[in-house]
Amino acid sequence: MCEHCGAGPDGPEEESRTDPPAVSGAGARRRDRDEEGRARNARPRDGLGRPLPYGAPGIARQPEGVARTPAETLTEAQRLLDAGMPFHAHEVLEDAWKAAPEAERELWRGLAQLAVGLTHAARGNAVGGTALLDRGAAALTPYAAAAPHGIDVAGLLAWAAELTGRLAEGPAAGDGVAGPGAVPAAETAPRLRAC
Repeated sequence: MCEHCGAGPDGPEEESRTDPPAVSGAGARRRDRDEEGRARNARPRDGLGRPLPYGAPGIARQPEGVARTPAETLTEAQRLLDAGMPFHAHEVLEDAWKAAPEAERELWRGLAQLAVGLTHAARGNAVGGTALLDRGAAALTPYAAAAPHGIDVAGLLAWAAELTGRLAEGPAAGDGVAGPGAVPAAETAPRLRAC
């Protein structure tokens, strides 16, 4: 479970951003560690953030702890959403959540939750997608009257409601790559800012 945005695992092999592989028994793989010695999962990820086997080619994760202005955060997150990588957009928005002033923390957390909701929906996990979209929308609602940074809170709330409605209707015809009932991430991505 992501400690910041509340995203849960998508399946039994899914691991959070900081959970290393389990260690048990003789010959078991040692925990992955970062430069500071903290446990960090080093498995490569696909475009939707799903872990791949060690050594498989994957999509580079977003660097953690990058300081960005709100405008830079929104631009980078939108680029990733438009590229069909909502999991990676979540990582960018999570950095903003961690660094945000107290008055904006729930705003950034809500945006990260919407990105994770889209991630689950693109993976074919309607239940997880709906839960995260609902949490994200609830976190954004207090900002609807005076949305900071040009964020289209009203549009995002409408987008989340529409997508949860689609997810509730049941599996859509998918391409079978992302999972049964999966929505196409890039085509379904929301606009973060009002145009």
